[in-house]
Amino acid sequence: MWLFYTLAWIAYSILITLAIQVDGLSTGQFDLQQAINSEFNTLPAAISLAFIWPLTAWMERKALRPLSIVFIHILLSVAFGFFWHYLVSGFMQLIVHVKEIEKVRPLSAYIWPFLYSLMMYGVVASIFHSVRSSDARRLQVLAAAQAQGLLVVAELASLRNKLNPHFLFNTLHSIIALMRKDGKAAEAALFRFSDMLRYVLDTEKNGNTHVALEDELNFVRDYLNLEALRLGHRLNVDWQLDEMAGGFGVPALTVQPLVENSIKHAFNPRSQPGNLLIKTRLKALHGELEITIRDDGPGAELAEVQASSGIGVKTVERRLHLEYGGRASFNINTAPGQGFEICLTIPISST
Repeated sequence: MWLFYTLAWIAYSILITLAIQVDGLSTGQFDLQQAINSEFNTLPAAISLAFIWPLTAWMERKALRPLSIVFIHILLSVAFGFFWHYLVSGFMQLIVHVKEIEKVRPLSAYIWPFLYSLMMYGVVASIFHSVRSSDARRLQVLAAAQAQGLLVVAELASLRNKLNPHFLFNTLHSIIALMRKDGKAAEAALFRFSDMLRYVLDTEKNGNTHVALEDELNFVRDYLNLEALRLGHRLNVDWQLDEMAGGFGVPALTVQPLVENSIKHAFNPRSQPGNLLIKTRLKALHGELEITIRDDGPGAELAEVQASSGIGVKTVERRLHLEYGGRASFNINTAPGQGFEICLTIPISST
């Protein structure tokens, strides 16, 4: 700010020097002594008006009313007019040995320079207040952004804390149901579940909000293998994975809740075989990663899905909205008898 202030006064003093000597310059003459006098006369004003900056800071701390601020500036501008024009300017003229000031001068010779000094004070004071107001607005915007960021982090943590117990409860329920039918299969499921639990706890412990898509899909594989012990031939999974997409990051526990939703609504209620599609596609030109989960289950009315109180799907949608805003999309396509499809896209990022 002070660099700009200094450069502005230098430019102003040069402009005044040229304006004073415009007649001489038109004839090819330049009065060096007059130029020096002009520069020295500008210096006291620049130094004096610089004190308005700490004054505006004091006004800001005191939170003065606009009327009080205007009144103080009016008084100080009048004081500056007398100080700069009648004292400092005259003193500097004596130092540089200019010609003796005429004894008799018209009244306008005093009024116009005085009004000019008032205007100079007003311009500088206005600029300083504008700079402080701009800084205050910038800090307010930054504080609001930081507060919003903290709220987003807190809500993401809350959603994640809801999702983890939801997943654990449902998986344990499946294992309990399996124990009634096949003890050995249930034992194998518990070992697989321990690996899944380690994945969940590791992301929680390390604070990893993102994992590689490949790791998330391996987690989904373990989950589906566990469900296959219970569902048997009824569960047919079609993996259509883009090998180029595996290394890119996704929010942890993003895909599994969507797969679990299909298991819950498309496979658990019926006894006939069903098909589940898990598809990934890297859209490099658009900078996006697309993930599709589709089943051929009974489907549902879209309005009923949106009004549902379920946790899994809505939690994933909310997390994507909080983290990516409009850069991510979450689309549900379903109708009675036409299966259920969720297609989400997120900006690509490396883990």
